Amino acid sequence: MKVVLQRAYDASVVVGKEIIGKIDHGFVAFIGVTHQDTEEDVDYLVNKAVHLRVFEDKEGKMNLSLKDVEGSILSISQFTLYGDTRKGRRPNFMNAAKPELADKLYQEFNEKIRSMGVHVETGSFGEMMDVSLTNNGPVTMIIDSDERNKKK
Repeated sequence: MKVVLQRAYDASVVVGKEIIGKIDHGFVAFIGVTHQDTEEDVDYLVNKAVHLRVFEDKEGKMNLSLKDVEGSILSISQFTLYGDTRKGRRPNFMNAAKPELADKLYQEFNEKIRSMGVHVETGSFGEMMDVSLTNNGPVTMIIDSDERNKKK
């Protein structure tokens, strides 16, 4: 499972012509799921997203977490994070999980973030969405649950 976290001043997601999710301060989280992902992968990414210290303190140093700054998450499911571009010019999405598994783990991610006291807004799984954000920094972190067991 992968998540791309973008620190944002504000963000919104539109489906059709309707805003279905909006935050004022926090992360936009683009979440990709692959076939072998489990609840353990969800737990790892939730813990990272909530506690990663990438928000600035009074001295301008990245010492504060999403919880510390009382930020929110705009969560967007994004199967294209598992696009394979090594061959040819058209990405292969065979590494992306089937919709049933992807939606299940995406929803678990959102619920577990909420259970930690963080406000979560979401896109609409499987829909075409227009996502707008004002990236703060810019700060963008890519977290892959496959990396958690690798030695440094």
